[in-house]
Amino acid sequence: MSYSTKVEIARTYYNSNDADNFYATIWGGEDIHIGLYETEHDSIFEASRRTVYRLASLMNLNNTTKVLDIGSGYGGTARHLVRTTNSQIDCLNLSESQNQRNRQLSQDLTDKIKIIDGSFEAIPAEAEQYDLVLSQDAILHSGNRQQVLAEVFRVLKPGGDFIFTDPMQSDDCPAGVLQPVLDRIFLDSMGSIDFYTQTAATLGFEKIQIIEMTEQLINHYRHVLQELENRYAEMLKVCSQDYLERMKVGLNHWIESGKKGYLVWGILHFRKPS
Repeated sequence: MSYSTKVEIARTYYNSNDADNFYATIWGGEDIHIGLYETEHDSIFEASRRTVYRLASLMNLNNTTKVLDIGSGYGGTARHLVRTTNSQIDCLNLSESQNQRNRQLSQDLTDKIKIIDGSFEAIPAEAEQYDLVLSQDAILHSGNRQQVLAEVFRVLKPGGDFIFTDPMQSDDCPAGVLQPVLDRIFLDSMGSIDFYTQTAATLGFEKIQIIEMTEQLINHYRHVLQELENRYAEMLKVCSQDYLERMKVGLNHWIESGKKGYLVWGILHFRKPS
């Protein structure tokens, strides 16, 4: 299977033992996305689950609904939606390591969850197949985000919803200041609310709502950094020291860039016209 350069870089990273062990351990094994924190004592697992519940509250699903989760990670969101709405979920994800863990965790739901190795830049589905497409903090890894949105529009049924979160740069972010963040995630750029809104409009999407919650990005990466520091000796047993040290540097870049107003995070909700 052939991927674009940026997607292949992301695939290689998330397939690595260091990355897989880090995210499965620190995040709690269900989710790999930014969480919603209500108190300083919330665990990463609890906060990440809360994001899933918030997204689910925006969806109108039932046992006839067909959903596509692009960049589905360990499939925690899919399992929650199946168990609460009995909908059909296809999980599209480029990391075979994550997909293997998803299959293990979803063994009792194989009639409802289908796990697909692939890229959201070329979704392996016919047009107008899905009632809902969702994504959590994954589209930033694409080198062609416009193509991702075009693919989502193509596979959505008329009237279908596209609901996603993504770490983004602020619309007025000064040039060059995010280079340390971009270098850490092997990217040349990030999307922004303005970029996604304009791209979606050009493709024909209707904007339903944008819920900006940037403070949660800062909260989340502070919690991840603290968790790493608290469990450093334990993590050395499953991750290389070089990886963990680079992770600490990278997390600090995320936190500081968020505090300076260079980063944005939130929920974006668009709809394909009926």
